[in-house]
Amino acid sequence: MPSVLVVDDEDQIRQLIRDTLEQAGYEVQEARNGKQGLECYRAKPADLVVMDILMPDQDGLESIMTLRREFPASRVIAITGGCDMIGILNFLDVAKMLGARRTLQKPFDMQTLLEAAQSELGR
Repeated sequence: MPSVLVVDDEDQIRQLIRDTLEQAGYEVQEARNGKQGLECYRAKPADLVVMDILMPDQDGLESIMTLRREFPASRVIAITGGCDMIGILNFLDVAKMLGARRTLQKPFDMQTLLEAAQSELGR
């Protein structure tokens, strides 16, 4: 059974993603911020990480950069509801440059997330 680590500081979003992925046959772990997400991944690497960008303690951009440096083969889907800009780039563009394989702007349809996960995991 493929595993997915969902990292998001919003409980409702994390639960919705978890429910969707579990119903599709994935094993799901959860973390509330990037720091906790990295600890979970180091303890038990997941086949895929769904990483929010804007979180307290350690944001998703820093977490993606650390994850890809420590685990170059890791697969990340970056998500965010924030539309702030870093210079002329938005957060999702930066996440992609740091190694996220796919990006999704919140709110997104759960079917879109499921299709992205299936595509990344070859299902």
